[in-house]
Amino acid sequence: MTPLRFTGYERSAEVPNVVVDGSPNAGTVLVLSHWPGMPTPPGVEADSSCQMVFRYLDRGADLHDGARVVTNNHFDQDGLAGIYPLIDPDDGVRRRRQLEGLASAGDFGVAPDRTSARISMAVSALADPDTSPLVLPDDYDERCVVLYEHALDVLPSWLDDPERCRALWAEEDAELDAAAAAFAAGQVQIEEHPDVDLAVVTLAEGGRSAGHRFAGRRFDGIHPMALHAATERSVVLVVDPAEGRHHLTCRYEGWVQFRSRPIRPRVDLAPLAGRLTAEEPAGAVWSSTPPSDLTPELATVADGPGSSLGPERVIGEVTRYLAEAPPAWDPYDLQA
Repeated sequence: MTPLRFTGYERSAEVPNVVVDGSPNAGTVLVLSHWPGMPTPPGVEADSSCQMVFRYLDRGADLHDGARVVTNNHFDQDGLAGIYPLIDPDDGVRRRRQLEGLASAGDFGVAPDRTSARISMAVSALADPDTSPLVLPDDYDERCVVLYEHALDVLPSWLDDPERCRALWAEEDAELDAAAAAFAAGQVQIEEHPDVDLAVVTLAEGGRSAGHRFAGRRFDGIHPMALHAATERSVVLVVDPAEGRHHLTCRYEGWVQFRSRPIRPRVDLAPLAGRLTAEEPAGAVWSSTPPSDLTPELATVADGPGSSLGPERVIGEVTRYLAEAPPAWDPYDLQA
């Protein structure tokens, strides 16, 4: 395959282009994206957009006639790992396992090895204005251009030797070690409810940690990679009895067209937030994000009091609601 070159999303609309891990623009002739509602070429279906790119190369890269550029409307690990084999097919194919691991670590918080975890951490830190060594423009499209051009250039050396980007991953890597130690010490306990695809994660004192999601997004409570190594359940309720800060999250697998295993459809968490708020004896307020969010969440509002409901009460309300609520999100609906 003739290598493509990366071009920013807005500029690429003026020419025939391939979009990886995003949505099409006016110039797009081929989309290789697991995003909801995106059409998928036959035989290319996969969990991550990066995997889709490799399956497209496997089938002969025969559907992007006239396109000489590749682009994406956002910067993250899956986009980076998927674009790289289209700009350097020979090296990309040689690094297939590494790139697919990076995409999985970034999108799903599932790292097949520590190198994938660390490079994902580095990519996230690179995109965060508070930690990035780059001067990041305020305009998001321009920011993505700066990030992709730099990351595509340094990615091979990072994959060869993660020590080259240690400054970007070392702090979060220690959080992942702390999470693993908390699991080993029994400071994190998991109880699964398979009938509603729920994992209840109870934190003891000293069991808290944090980690990134995607590029520059933070998840508190327990590091996602440690958590997702311990359970495949698509809905996770983190119960913190000492703080009363219970936090439910729907994993990203339910937002995309995930292929390797069935994912229980998401529900709208807003009625559950209202139900829990109505039962709070001390005025705590629960809020939720919509099912269209990348990772819908339910928790007490951060600037108010924590929940006064006991953990068993919260768990009972959550499991009952998940069992009765109708589906509210269908990523496979191409008409959406």
